[in-house]
Amino acid sequence: MNTVKVRNLELGAGIPAICIPNVGKTKDEILSLTREYKEMHMDLMEWRADWFEGADDIPGVIEVIEELRDILSDTPLLFTFRTLREGGARKIAAEAYASLIRSAAATGLTDLIDVEIFTGDAVAADLIAYIHENHTKVVASNHDFDKTPPQSDIVYRLRKMQDMGADIAKIAVMPQSRKDVLTLLAATEEMVSRYADRPVITMSMSGLGSISRFSCETFGSCLTFAAGSEASAPGQIKTDELYHILQSVHRALQQ
Repeated sequence: MNTVKVRNLELGAGIPAICIPNVGKTKDEILSLTREYKEMHMDLMEWRADWFEGADDIPGVIEVIEELRDILSDTPLLFTFRTLREGGARKIAAEAYASLIRSAAATGLTDLIDVEIFTGDAVAADLIAYIHENHTKVVASNHDFDKTPPQSDIVYRLRKMQDMGADIAKIAVMPQSRKDVLTLLAATEEMVSRYADRPVITMSMSGLGSISRFSCETFGSCLTFAAGSEASAPGQIKTDELYHILQSVHRALQQ
């Protein structure tokens, strides 16, 4: 499998990376949290722009990106606007979503940009191409906050992301039972062992699915999301706790 290099971080090799989502609501809060997270076990930071109260002001969003880049220095930045239909903080029209993503890509200051793959094939394909033209990597994503689809469906969605040219394929699903957690893990293993030629990120949400957040190296997921001051999704583990768990799992796998 090919890895993805962003700054000094190689995704898809070794211990899974820890990403802390920044869900600050104001510019000052976003920047303050970033400085705080820089002191934690964090390999990259996700800015969840859908939480930003000024997200409908593109010049304001670009200003935040510029200041985040200065604070983060060589720590990679993932830019995400999670739409309401996929569990995000606000609703946005398709045209406004595409405009925001393109504007973030045009800055050249983000290392990865999230694209919701079921925005529509034409829109998603156009965004992926534009992001790549601006020398930025794409994390294609899909989130189901209601249920866990069948294993075959999870694999289909991940393969679709890969086929559409995303650099990393990501899916998060909600378990209703312990078997659902096993379904997500089995789908991850199937994707990684049979189809993937690039890194994937998978997780089962809520406390029930929390095992997927620290068993990711075992099953092939390249990254896991951890809570800094505030979680962005149910089941996220505090970053310092998660760091030590990932280190222990990695050592065990090397025995």
